[in-house]
Amino acid sequence: MARVYNFSAGPAVLPEEVLREAADEMMDYQGSGQSVMEMSHRSKVYDNIIKEAEADLRELMNIPDNYKVLFLQGGASQFFAEVPMNLMKNKKAAYVITGQWAKKAFAEAKIYGEAVEVASSADKTFSYIPDCSDLDIPEDADYVYICENNTIYGTKFKTLPNTKGHLLVSDISSCFLSEPIDVTKYGVVYGGVQKNVGPAGVVIAIIREDLITDDVLPGTPTMLKWKTQADADSLYNTPPCYNIYICGKVFKWLKKMGGLSVMKERNEEKAKILYDFLDESKMFTGTVVKEDRSIMNVPFVTGDADLDAKFVKEATAAGFVNLKGHRTVGGMRASIYNAMPKEGVIKLVEFMKNFEKENTK
Repeated sequence: MARVYNFSAGPAVLPEEVLREAADEMMDYQGSGQSVMEMSHRSKVYDNIIKEAEADLRELMNIPDNYKVLFLQGGASQFFAEVPMNLMKNKKAAYVITGQWAKKAFAEAKIYGEAVEVASSADKTFSYIPDCSDLDIPEDADYVYICENNTIYGTKFKTLPNTKGHLLVSDISSCFLSEPIDVTKYGVVYGGVQKNVGPAGVVIAIIREDLITDDVLPGTPTMLKWKTQADADSLYNTPPCYNIYICGKVFKWLKKMGGLSVMKERNEEKAKILYDFLDESKMFTGTVVKEDRSIMNVPFVTGDADLDAKFVKEATAAGFVNLKGHRTVGGMRASIYNAMPKEGVIKLVEFMKNFEKENTK
């Protein structure tokens, strides 16, 4: 069977080149006589894999030496708790609520201290990014938290909040490695890899070293202390070895493609093809205000739930899969991550044009 065009928000499409390489090495990784799946995480061979992955990521993102890179487990959802556990010295933090995942992180923070909502776009179903230029941040807040790209609602911070000197923590799960970022603007930047980087099971956290201390909230599990993980170079216990190996391959692929500025250009070009069609279509409409649109996740609707369902069904049959919107919002969503070829977006738009013709009375 031919490969489909997979528009899933995560686990998501991976570069074919990476999948083929992994398939070639499945039984014997570089003459070791074993698969990476079977390999001891304490072996010299695996140590090289994880160290090389980190070195390539540091190069891609231009990560300064005073930031640690951690390969962790538990998904971004577990990290929602790790942030307050490791950072809430004053038991207070400011949260910007721009969607489902920021809401969940906010609810988690409330378990550990006083979480204050300083801005929200809930009033318009998270279809825009609130103005964060003059937030009312409590003086003693330990950090300001954002979810930078909102997978479900398709919004993206184009300008980081004015944190007024407070630490910025950002969940970049669904825009990870889609464009260059200035790591020095963040205290902590992290993301689950299953959207744009690798298979589910790894969270990559980039944390400024001065934030990694023994001074954590009482009751914080040993595994969830960043110091535990940093001191052991992400090898405190058995990490998700195979998944990290695939992430490492994706980093090499990104370097080969020309790095993150090239990916940004490619991603903007792909998104423009789809948004331009949505802006002129009489049937389909995008759900996000133009200036806050994500180039990774594009939600759209017809305005008719039955027609939406018909579209998803026919698109799936035609080889465009996982276009159904998140269960909390309905409609459709095309996630067009790094590994989605431009051709996939062009063909999707052609399909949408034909669907519109055939279903317009």
